[in-house]
Amino acid sequence: MKRVIVVGGGITGLSAAYALLKRAQQRGQALSISVLERERAWGGKIATQRVRLEGMHDAFVIEGGPDTFLATKPWGVALCKELGLGERLHGTNPQQRSTYVLQGGRLQPLPDGLTMMIPTQIKPMLATGLLSWPAKLRMGADFFIPPQPLNGDESLGAFVTRRLGRDVYERLIEPLMSGIYAGDGDHLSLQATFPYLRDLELQHGGLVRGALATRRKLARQGQASSAPGSRSAFLTPTTGLAEIVEALVERLQAGGVELRSGAAAMSVQPAGSGYALILENGERELVDGLVLAAPAFASGALLAELDPTLAAELKAIEYVSTATVSLAYRQEDLKRPLDGYGYVIPRREGRQALACTWTSTKFPHRAPQGYALLRVFIGRAGQQAEIPWDEAGLLQLARRELAETLDLTAEPVLWRTFLWKDAMPQYNLGHPARLQRIDAALQPWPALALAGNGYRGIGIPDCIRSAELAAEAVLSAM
Repeated sequence: MKRVIVVGGGITGLSAAYALLKRAQQRGQALSISVLERERAWGGKIATQRVRLEGMHDAFVIEGGPDTFLATKPWGVALCKELGLGERLHGTNPQQRSTYVLQGGRLQPLPDGLTMMIPTQIKPMLATGLLSWPAKLRMGADFFIPPQPLNGDESLGAFVTRRLGRDVYERLIEPLMSGIYAGDGDHLSLQATFPYLRDLELQHGGLVRGALATRRKLARQGQASSAPGSRSAFLTPTTGLAEIVEALVERLQAGGVELRSGAAAMSVQPAGSGYALILENGERELVDGLVLAAPAFASGALLAELDPTLAAELKAIEYVSTATVSLAYRQEDLKRPLDGYGYVIPRREGRQALACTWTSTKFPHRAPQGYALLRVFIGRAGQQAEIPWDEAGLLQLARRELAETLDLTAEPVLWRTFLWKDAMPQYNLGHPARLQRIDAALQPWPALALAGNGYRGIGIPDCIRSAELAAEAVLSAM
């Protein structure tokens, strides 16, 4: 019987083990599968807490990491349906779609008519207080600026500035982008993060023209994001993303997969036609195939002895630390209505927080009646040294943010802080070329595959897809 070990018990590792199990069963292939996770809990950055205060019937659903996944990337929805969770998926609240942008300490509505982050409606752009008239005129120049010939990678910040102007980038695009990557757009690779923006320029002559064409196409298909009653772009199970982790663990255990938490891998060595995985406790596990579903730097450390060149490339992928602080309040403690999904904070505002989600508005079922649940996001590239990376400091920072922006000074009825050290990979300039070198360096090592958010997508569907590809690569090589 062939043996495969998956290193990492987050959504990627569990999905890889599930893909291995399913494909082996479909092919009638005898396969021994083990998943090793350094921590005691499964799920990695998916950390859902269901908290019920004394005397309450309903619980708060608090997410420490991601709180939704993108529905337009099919792999998340497909996995949920396979696990029997399809009917439990909820979209965001269709009655409160507003999002705000912090400007000068005040919340300004994000203008309507953004398609793929690009302005496509004239009236909302002319009316918005986020942009000065010179900035609005500069944005309109996109119609007359010819596409730039292909000349390698370009930063997201440089690209949007070139097409729409610096103010549009700093006030509209950068805060939306930071909510996804916690990165610095002047360093992030356009090709690795939003390659479709470059495609719009090349195919349609400009960003606005391209976004308008995309909007018309979606409208013809009945999928325009602004259409009343349209399906939500983001989904989550009823009681949190942990439902996916719990369902995966149950399926894997039922299928005979060995799940070992508290098991730390230290290094990978060649062993015959396979590999030897050395654990922290001194155990030596012989395997025919190996999926490394850990952060890129951790996989690099494991591979340092096997292939120093490959290890160096993996370790060179930069990560930044982030944190979330969730706070619950009584509705009567709020000074203003939470009439939207929350707000984002441009880097130019100089705040230590980068966004605040009004969770109980975005997902009303996540807080009991009469209570509000908010979540403050902290930490982005270039500001790491300014953040107090301890529980007390993060709570103080979050409460200060809510006091300054929402005039919310009451004591929360509960709060939870989650610190994610070196959790967010940065797809900086040169990332696509680095991935090519990593792929080339993997060629001499059959049945060894990498998976996770450090490579070709940071969202949950991207992680699931990378897990499925890694599982297929390992099985094919064996």
